[in-house]
Amino acid sequence: MSLRQFEYALAVAEEGSVTAAAELLHVAQPSMSQQIRGLERELGVRLFARTPTGLVPTVVGRAFLREAEVAVSAARRARATARAGADDLVGELVVAAQMGLGTRQLPGALGALRRLFPRLEVTVFEEPNPAELERLARRGVLDLALMASPCEEGLYEGHHLGDEEFVVVLGAGHPRLAADRVELRELGREPWVRFDRDSALDGVLRDVLRDNGLTPTTVARVSQTSTAVRWAAHGLGVTLVPASAVPDGHCHLVRPVFPVVSQPVVAAVRPGAGPAETALLELLRQESWCESVSLSPVS
Repeated sequence: MSLRQFEYALAVAEEGSVTAAAELLHVAQPSMSQQIRGLERELGVRLFARTPTGLVPTVVGRAFLREAEVAVSAARRARATARAGADDLVGELVVAAQMGLGTRQLPGALGALRRLFPRLEVTVFEEPNPAELERLARRGVLDLALMASPCEEGLYEGHHLGDEEFVVVLGAGHPRLAADRVELRELGREPWVRFDRDSALDGVLRDVLRDNGLTPTTVARVSQTSTAVRWAAHGLGVTLVPASAVPDGHCHLVRPVFPVVSQPVVAAVRPGAGPAETALLELLRQESWCESVSLSPVS
């Protein structure tokens, strides 16, 4: 078995066909088919089953692909470390963020990283479910993740960057906009725009509502903070999001809350991190994480 075969199998699983996978990796389709068949012969199992919608991994194929992804990620990190020089860094860096964390800070740090190392390939994704982030970390897929709590002990090294304060987003003309800070108990009769039930953001909101004796009406559930803010701004209901997740143009509809709601931001970094992870961690430390929520004048 070879890493190239692992990469081919992962591409087939992602694209659903050998032809599309070959195009993705810029290789000849017959060569890829031969490599996949050779891999299955060596393993003695079928990795893919043909369905009307394309090729899908078998049960044993899914198990194999999980380990193949770990091996390919480790090889990429090893190549990046080996090729790192004083003024250059190549390879791939995989970064994940728990949805709502570092919405403003992470792009700034990544932009600075790309300016330092223009040949470094960075893949970033946002994950609402903290359990899924932990699963990816255990599989060794992630190089660095922003989370609200440290990973399983010994898995990654946690670095506390600061805290994200949450704010309530109100519709235009809402009477509570006249206040500098909104008491949560004053929102007892408000409808709420909430998040997917298994997301960390909805977990925060669920705890806040419970702790303040609120039993709200849920009018909508969304999967993105920007969607929640926009819908709240149009008067569908109120919502609670990290302050840095409020898009430009909506700050005048935002108010901090009392009691204060916040959560820590932890950078989870692989033990023995390479130069790319170390550089990004330092850039994240330079970002502002604990600044007070600024209020725009009420128009």
